[in-house]
Amino acid sequence: MELFVYSDESGVFDKVHNEIFVFGGVIFLSKKAKDIAVRKYKHVERIIRRNEHRNTLYELKATTVKPKDRNKIYRSLNNLEKFGVIIHQQRILKNIFEDKKSKQRYLDYAYKICLKRKLQCLIHNQSIDPQKVTAIHVFADEHTTATNGRYELKESLEQEFKHGTYNYNYSKFFEPLFPNLQSVEVNYCNSAKVTLVRAADITANKLYRSVLVNNEAKLQKHNNFHIIHLP
Repeated sequence: MELFVYSDESGVFDKVHNEIFVFGGVIFLSKKAKDIAVRKYKHVERIIRRNEHRNTLYELKATTVKPKDRNKIYRSLNNLEKFGVIIHQQRILKNIFEDKKSKQRYLDYAYKICLKRKLQCLIHNQSIDPQKVTAIHVFADEHTTATNGRYELKESLEQEFKHGTYNYNYSKFFEPLFPNLQSVEVNYCNSAKVTLVRAADITANKLYRSVLVNNEAKLQKHNNFHIIHLP
């Protein structure tokens, strides 16, 4: 069994000027499910482009389409498995923001935890048999993360899902989520070229906007959307 994860972020990770930062994404439990979602999403995009008189070269992102069309695109994702994390920046220790590396480590941690919680839910609901998962493919919108930072995220996910983690404060070992996992692949993509990264962009933006109007609980209840808060 292979898992396909598409994700994006919304907001700015800067506690001086911003209250929240979010990651949001969609998960597919097979290549077949992923391919079906690609075809359906492209169909919705064609309708939106026609409505907004846009050509095929115009990228439909949450920040570039009209609100009613953005909502229409999001509704097309209703049956997909979604995950997200809301980071409350004012609660984070100030020293985390002092350099790029510590900021990136915290964001990697937040990403890993929200993805893990969603996968645990899918295991609990028996949508995933953890013994059968052999590969995880992660696709994220490309940003300014340095090459070594990208490698560190891959290592962090491998540790959590393939090898297990050790908590030195409590002298406790946490077993890996997927004991037969063989590979974790992390790809940073141009959203204009990867359809489901655009779906993740719509998902992250919807989560961000829902926090601003305080209705993320409603979002989670109706849309297979597992949301956590940090810290």
